[in-house]
Amino acid sequence: MPFFRVSEKASSWRIFTMAGLMLSSAWAHTAAAASLAANDPYGDWVGTLVAEKGHNCPTYAQSLMQIEPHRMVFVPATGSLILRGVPNKATQHYHAQLLLEDAAHKPLPIVFEAHPSGTTFEGVYGTPECRAHITLTRPEHNAWKNFLDIN
Repeated sequence: MPFFRVSEKASSWRIFTMAGLMLSSAWAHTAAAASLAANDPYGDWVGTLVAEKGHNCPTYAQSLMQIEPHRMVFVPATGSLILRGVPNKATQHYHAQLLLEDAAHKPLPIVFEAHPSGTTFEGVYGTPECRAHITLTRPEHNAWKNFLDIN
């Protein structure tokens, strides 16, 4: 016999409380997703680069931009290159860069610029070999669907 016994009523109360917390979390995310990017830029943003000119553009996978109050990162094609910057919400300036060295020891700059556009961010990615644009949106979270096994 267990040390303590939880009544059926108390158990039901806990289940409904947990379900309520999950629903309120899902509704809060929906409200955040609909907010303007200029007003609420912080968090994760995802999208796929689309090549405009050049070659070797990382268009084969989804890219990630993450903005926090004092730092931002952009990861093209969610790979191993991480461009870093400092966001400026007041001027809506979002710039990240990475400076590498090529085989001939010449600088190889990789630059990303973005600005809010409605509920999304529009960005431009550039290297000496590639120029690409991207539309970044908030990632779709499926925690509630996964919990209910709806997928």
